[in-house]
Amino acid sequence: MKEVNQKSQVKVHYTGTLEDGSVFDTSEGREPLAFTVGEGHLIPGFENAVLGMKLDETKKVVIPSDQAYGPVREELIQELDLSILPEGLNPKAGQKLQSQDSEGRSFVVTVKQVKEKTIVVDGNHELAGKDLQFEIRVVELS
Repeated sequence: MKEVNQKSQVKVHYTGTLEDGSVFDTSEGREPLAFTVGEGHLIPGFENAVLGMKLDETKKVVIPSDQAYGPVREELIQELDLSILPEGLNPKAGQKLQSQDSEGRSFVVTVKQVKEKTIVVDGNHELAGKDLQFEIRVVELS
């Protein structure tokens, strides 16, 4: 029976959970996730997890943070003066804001805290520093 290898085109259903069992993402109820293994469009640990799987096989894996979204990088957490925000913007903790770096590239930050004259924002991915658990089922393989 054919196995998933580098360059395989696969479709999978998956459910991703954190250590506490809370679901952070799932394909159930949607179209399966389609990708070509080895193209680097997914986190490395997920691509590695499907290698060797067969059609209709289900697997549970734990992907360490260094094979997922990496560690929390403290330099991506910044306290900024509220005066730099666009007029009329009233940020709240948990809100996502779009920003730009010095080279004009856009990225998203999460508001962590709003103080009297400053705002603390975090440019890390929300799953950075976390080990991720996935249940993966191969539903199509070519």
